[in-house]
Amino acid sequence: MKRIFSIFFMTIIFMSLFTAPTLAASGQEITNVAHRGASGHTPENTMVAFDKAFEMKADYIEIDVQMTKDGELVAIHDTTVNRTTNGTGAVGDYTLEEIQQLDAGSWFGEEFAGEKIPTFEEIIDAYRGKIGILIELKAPELYPGIEEKVADALKERNMHKPNNNKVIIQSFNHDSVQTSKELVPNIPHGVLLGLEAADVTDEQLAAFASYADYFNPSMNVVTDELVDRVHAAEMEIWAYTVRSQEQADRLAEHEVDGIVTDFPEYVYNHPGNL
Repeated sequence: MKRIFSIFFMTIIFMSLFTAPTLAASGQEITNVAHRGASGHTPENTMVAFDKAFEMKADYIEIDVQMTKDGELVAIHDTTVNRTTNGTGAVGDYTLEEIQQLDAGSWFGEEFAGEKIPTFEEIIDAYRGKIGILIELKAPELYPGIEEKVADALKERNMHKPNNNKVIIQSFNHDSVQTSKELVPNIPHGVLLGLEAADVTDEQLAAFASYADYFNPSMNVVTDELVDRVHAAEMEIWAYTVRSQEQADRLAEHEVDGIVTDFPEYVYNHPGNL
């Protein structure tokens, strides 16, 4: 009997050495959001970044949507093309044809040379039904009517109807979030906040909750108290942007609902997910 117990005990020890650590080991489920795709491994907001996120089993890809001079929706984070392409100037000064001539991959690594800035429609056509899509309306104040353009693209594909919250729209521009919510009321929406989230009042949380389902702050302000208050307002809290395992672990300890990360491998929903 002792020998059997010893073998069983040693087997458990051996298995634990080769089991990947998980943020959800205690049963906590954390939504894994690939920030601009798996942008720690690939050039952000490109199809290769979204492919990598899907390969790494992220729950969502996060994309930044802006509008070209000729009214086409494209995925790029900065309001200029300077940092992530071989071009210069404002996104809104390019036509779609012009902006897709730019190289959006070489800045990250020569193996990504020739990657293009994808259109919003290209992304949702490729990934709907395969992975969740978190859509950020980036600087919508620069692009009048962008909310309608996004809503129309989703409606054309019947993506404006409830489907396990697999499409979410968010923005730092909260007026834009409200406009979008009115256009596609069945799609969950989120408000993005920076360091000012640390000082949010209960009255502000209640106001956000009247049109938003998610309160998504900088990870630097997340505390147990903030998480509890957001939950009390009946919203989820997804924190951004994780770039280390330590940061992911800290947010998990605070029991956030989602983690937005450049490195999906830092966030596990369940043992063996990655």
